[in-house]
Amino acid sequence: MRFLFDRPLSRTRAWTCVLTNLAATPGLGSLMGRRFFAGAGQLILALAGFFLMLDWMFKLFYRIFQEQLGGPVSQNSSGWMLKWGLIVFGAGWLWSLVTSVNLLWEAKMDERKNLGNVPPKLAD
Repeated sequence: MRFLFDRPLSRTRAWTCVLTNLAATPGLGSLMGRRFFAGAGQLILALAGFFLMLDWMFKLFYRIFQEQLGGPVSQNSSGWMLKWGLIVFGAGWLWSLVTSVNLLWEAKMDERKNLGNVPPKLAD
């Protein structure tokens, strides 16, 4: 397993990490790119924001169903969950954006560094 962490970051792997970070799950791409502290923090923020928004959504649906069934409807006081869920998730996503740019920059630097290690071409 150690050989996976000794390899330089290729441009293809960096783009995979970026797409995972920005389009799928903030933090997961950072973990794939060996940024363990940043990835764990981003993932925690993304999950916390997701669960806050999910709780807000369940409470909204419950109020709508209660209203449709003619039952007593409580006053909506869960708007803060949506607001803070978006803020927390957005913070995790922005952090993953910064880490993604860093991963691309590192891959570019590793590629330039390794250009001198390519053996000469002997035949076509």
